[in-house]
Amino acid sequence: MIYCVEDERNIRELLVYTLETTGFEAEGFETGAELDTAMKKNLPELILLDIMLPGLDGFQVCRQIREKRNIPILLVSARQEDVDKIRGLGLGADDYIVKPFSPGELVARVKAHLHRYQQLTGQHTGNQLLQRGDLSIDREGHRVYLKGKEVPMPNKEFSLLLFLAENPGVVFSKETLFERIWGEDSLGDTATVSVHVNRIREKIEFSTTKPEYIETVWGVGYRFRK
Repeated sequence: MIYCVEDERNIRELLVYTLETTGFEAEGFETGAELDTAMKKNLPELILLDIMLPGLDGFQVCRQIREKRNIPILLVSARQEDVDKIRGLGLGADDYIVKPFSPGELVARVKAHLHRYQQLTGQHTGNQLLQRGDLSIDREGHRVYLKGKEVPMPNKEFSLLLFLAENPGVVFSKETLFERIWGEDSLGDTATVSVHVNRIREKIEFSTTKPEYIETVWGVGYRFRK
């Protein structure tokens, strides 16, 4: 279950709808007080928390949760100032998402934080083998197999392939992929993403000009075919 705390009804309903259409259970709340009441009955797996809330703001709610719980918290805000991001992360938030954002980016971040939290707490019970056509990806073993034959793949190539394969049909820009796989503070630029995608294609695609798995969406980015 994912709890979404957002005082604007339209945005709250959109968050819940986006998560539910991708297989999650989600519930929306208008205030931190409503969230607190719900958490006394049932703890969520992750919380999406808007900063601008009536009563206690998102920063205060985040601090109160973090004093008692280690649940992943993703702050959501239209405020882009670095000071807000630093403050939120300093209070224990796991991520800071700036509005407006695409549904694909939201879902990808939610999945990434849930996966990381489950691994850290030993709660991960999902299938470690991701199957996409003739392609098999062993999450735990960091191995890739094509038609049963192992395909050697360095760490960054593996991480990029796994990220795309876990989000089939979602288009990601080069900027988003660079940030998610290499990190904001890494040296390099988005051209690195194209280089790694080409290397992956050379290893897993029958034809690099007509890829079966990783598709180029011209002017936008890349997506893994469903």
